[in-house]
Amino acid sequence: MTNDLQFYQSNGSPNSRRVRIYLAERGISVTTVPIDLGAKEQFSDSYKAINPRQVVPTLVLADGTSIGEVPAIIRYLDEAYNDNPIGGTTPAEKALVTMWERRVELEGFAVVMEIVRNKVAGLAGRALSGPHAYDQIPAIVERGKLRLRDFFADLEERLAANQFVAGERFSTADITALVTIDFAKGGLEVSIPEANVATRRWYDAVSNRPSASA
Repeated sequence: MTNDLQFYQSNGSPNSRRVRIYLAERGISVTTVPIDLGAKEQFSDSYKAINPRQVVPTLVLADGTSIGEVPAIIRYLDEAYNDNPIGGTTPAEKALVTMWERRVELEGFAVVMEIVRNKVAGLAGRALSGPHAYDQIPAIVERGKLRLRDFFADLEERLAANQFVAGERFSTADITALVTIDFAKGGLEVSIPEANVATRRWYDAVSNRPSASA
């Protein structure tokens, strides 16, 4: 499935990876435009004109419309290319996928992000993503460790009763959970607890999908 969409992204960005996995899962081809975060290209005037928040990823449509934020990008793609969407097909399925993805994002992905941004020395003064500068707060790191522990426990309980995060079908909620776990492992050296057998079963299945390497 091809189109003339432009996808501004970075290979080192977990949020960009969420969309890359989605695109690969759906078989949607886009024109990828790399943004070098190490060179702070996201703060350039040219990129700021595309995304005033100066973060990745951004999807630019054929008419020049820019869509930022992962859930918004995925919603556009799910509705614009609605053959076999993975965000649900019925109103109830769509609501459940949105609910579970939101929970994973708030209780897992955002937690890992806040720990990393408040811990890594190279991010001093950049404790929050976006155009504004904020100082790091060490106490957030300690709180985040507790929240991440609870996230793993809650995810284990959910996956002990369901094949996938949002139910019995692979969905965008699984993509966000997969990226969260890999982000925690790479950025914090925190892995799925050994005792969490349901999560490990699920992780083995989703990480071996071809799209996971996108």
